[in-house]
Amino acid sequence: MRRIAESELILNPNGSVYHLNLLPENISHNIIFVGDQKRVDRIAAHFDKIEFETQKREFHTVTGVYKNKRLSVMSTGIGPDNIDIVMNELDALVNIDLDKRVEKLEHTTLNIVRIGTSGSLQADIPVDSFVLGKYGLGMDGMLHYYDATHVREIEMEEAFIRHTQWASEKAHPYIVKNSDYLEKILLTDEVYSGITGTAGGFFGPQGRVLRLPLSDPKMNAKMDSFEYKGVRMSNLEMETSAIYGLAKLLGHNACSMNAIIANRANMTFSEDPYKPVDGLIKYTLDKMILLD
Repeated sequence: MRRIAESELILNPNGSVYHLNLLPENISHNIIFVGDQKRVDRIAAHFDKIEFETQKREFHTVTGVYKNKRLSVMSTGIGPDNIDIVMNELDALVNIDLDKRVEKLEHTTLNIVRIGTSGSLQADIPVDSFVLGKYGLGMDGMLHYYDATHVREIEMEEAFIRHTQWASEKAHPYIVKNSDYLEKILLTDEVYSGITGTAGGFFGPQGRVLRLPLSDPKMNAKMDSFEYKGVRMSNLEMETSAIYGLAKLLGHNACSMNAIIANRANMTFSEDPYKPVDGLIKYTLDKMILLD
């Protein structure tokens, strides 16, 4: 069995994984991701009991109990590059023997739900609503560093490229579906669903113009109108596709839930952006107690 070198899987002196500062016993197998480290405390405030807490850099983790369900909540920071760190180190905690540095014979599956904020791309998906990402569409290129063709929706990718007249000098878009298991638990009549786009930045990659002109000023309109087999683009953010891609590759379940605080189609912003976030937190926690 291949031993994983010290340079490839870096551990802290206490044996915890390097960036997350976690040992295997510190986490639940049911995990909530948030971007903002302060949002960890907003979620953990609902817990009936706190078992463990740690923070290193932007990675803040709290593990506790909510209505008899052991859960962990973790901040990932912003962007697919951070997701690459978080997903690989979390998987290492459950599927690699950290002492022997070899892969475990028995695979453990994590259930990962992202709670994020996002901007709607559709006029009829209003601010303060909830959106579940049925697919994650990555425009960042991160997943292409892995052997990932078998988890991608190739035909949908090709349709998106044709529809948007995607420039060849940009990273090839990749599309990965969410976990059917988690979708069945999280999706109700209270929640919209669609394709969640993941951009590699906040300004130009999401069509925002301050002082720099865009290479394709019509890209947002092209994305808004993209639909594949009845599923349309719903929202745009910066993490979902990377979570979906790495989860599928590593054998985990993942689903992204977003509170819509802006509507890019009609240029509106929530009057109280904390309200939909708090509502989505409670909604998601009450669904996660149904997990196996």
